[in-house]
Amino acid sequence: MNHSPEPFRLLPGSGASPVILHVPHSSRVVPEAVRAGILLDGQALEQELDHITDSCTAEIAAAASAGASVTPWQFVNGLSRLVVDPERFPDDREEMLAVGMGAVYTHTTHRQRLRPDGFEQQPLIDRYFHPYADAMTRAVQDRLEAVGRAVIIDVHSYPTVHLPYELHGEGGRPPICLGTDAFHTPAPLLAAAQKAFAGFGGTGLDSPFAGTYVPLRYYGEDDRVGALMIEIRRDTYMSEPGGPAGPGLPALAAALTELVDGLTP
Repeated sequence: MNHSPEPFRLLPGSGASPVILHVPHSSRVVPEAVRAGILLDGQALEQELDHITDSCTAEIAAAASAGASVTPWQFVNGLSRLVVDPERFPDDREEMLAVGMGAVYTHTTHRQRLRPDGFEQQPLIDRYFHPYADAMTRAVQDRLEAVGRAVIIDVHSYPTVHLPYELHGEGGRPPICLGTDAFHTPAPLLAAAQKAFAGFGGTGLDSPFAGTYVPLRYYGEDDRVGALMIEIRRDTYMSEPGGPAGPGLPALAAALTELVDGLTP
C-alpha cells in the first residue's frame, strides 16, 4: 500500500522547555502529485533540490535535541520547500515574489521556470501551507500555556557562493548568520547564540538572510514569543551543493545544544 509522505512532524520535548527547534527546509520529498505540476524532472529536479534544500539541518536539530539537558520540541517539515515554503507570506506582502519564490515557487534558484505560466497555486496553499501554519501556531500556543513563553529557533543553511535568486546575496556570508527581528529577538537571546557559535569563525547579523519565523497570530503582537534564525554556511559541515555531511556537523549540533541549554531554566 502506498502512503502519502508525512507533511510535518511535531516531535515532543520536555513539558518544561520553551524551545521549539523549527526545521522548515531540510526535506527533499516532493509527492508525485506535486511533481506533476513541476517542469523539471530527473536529474534537473535533483540538481535543483541540491541547491534549495537545507541538507542535514534536521539531523543537526535532532542531535542538538538529544544532547540537551532539557529536551526542546522540534517542528520538522517533511516535504521539500518546492511543495510550499511555509516561511513565506502567501500573498503580495512577500518580497520573494520578485524572483518567483513566494509561498509556492514558480522559478528555480537560477531563475528558470519551475512551474508553467498560469499554474494554480491555491490548492497547494490550502492543502499544505495553511495546515502547517496552523500546527506551528498550536505548538507555540502550547508552550505559552505550559511555561509562559516560547522560543523559536529556526535551523537553516545556505550556500557558500550566492545563488541568482538571492535578493541580498552581495552582502557578508559569515560561517553563521543570525537572523533577527526587532520585536521578537531580545538581546539576551542574540547574545546567547553569538556565544554558542563563537567557535566557527564568526557570526554575522541578517546577511545574507534576515528575519525570523513567528506564526502570524503572534507576530509583532506577543513578546512572550522569542525567535532567532540560525543560518549555517554549508561549507562548515557538508560537501556542496548536495553532498554528504562531514565532521563539522557534530560540532554544530553541540553549539546548538549549548544555545538550547542556555534558554531553559
